[in-house]
Formats: sequence, structure tokens, C-alpha cells
Amino acid sequence: SFPGGRRDPADGDAVATALRETREELGLALAAPSVWGQLRPLPDRQGQMVAPVVANLGPLEDLTLTPNPDEVEEVFTLPLAHLLREENQGYTHFRTAGRYGYTLPVFLNGPHKVWGLTAIITELTLELLAPDRY
Repeated sequence: SFPGGRRDPADGDAVATALRETREELGLALAAPSVWGQLRPLPDRQGQMVAPVVANLGPLEDLTLTPNPDEVEEVFTLPLAHLLREENQGYTHFRTAGRYGYTLPVFLNGPHKVWGLTAIITELTLELLAPDRY
């Protein structure tokens, strides 16, 4: 999943929350100019609205991450080229009460399967970053 959490009273908006959570979870201090924008809000499984914020982190090799062990078990990345390969893209069909319920994207063949809300946010981001290829 991506860094995230509830908005604190001191957070001015969703962007401030995202920057704070990224700092708390990954030890990565980003400034507001790094933020490219927000995706449309999405509901999570509990019905809470999630406001995805997209930012430019710069070259990964230049980043020094210090993950908070109380919140982050593992950090991994997937290259954009990997996510754009058709063989790494799929869909998961969910059933509700024994009947077809809904379909969500899933990204495969990396160190982990990316699914759920993380895959939805990834898919929306790919649509923006590579509209001619995704």
C-alpha cells in the first residue's frame, strides 16, 4: 500500500496529510512543490474516503528511506515499465453472497501482488502518466 492515514487536526488539507504520513511512515520529507496533484477520492472497504495524492520523489537512488517499523513491514518499488506490461496486469473478480460482485485491477509478477485499493490507485496513476500505453 501507499503511505497514508487519517487527517490530523493540524493538517490543512489532504496534501498536508499525505506529506505528513509520508514523513512519519517512510522518513521522507517532501515539500509541497513535489506534489503533482490529487486523484479523485475513493472509498475504502470501511466506506471512508481516501484522497490519493501524487508526488514526484525524484530518482529512487537518491532517496534515503527510514521506514517506521511500527507502520511499515517492507518497502518495494515496481518500475513503470513493469506495470505497463500486459502480462503483469490482471483483474480479480469478487463474489458477494455467492454471486458476482465486482472486479478490481491486480498487478502481478513483481515481488508482491498489488491488489485492492493500492491497485486501483496505481491504475488511475498509470492512466494519467501513460494514457497512450495504459
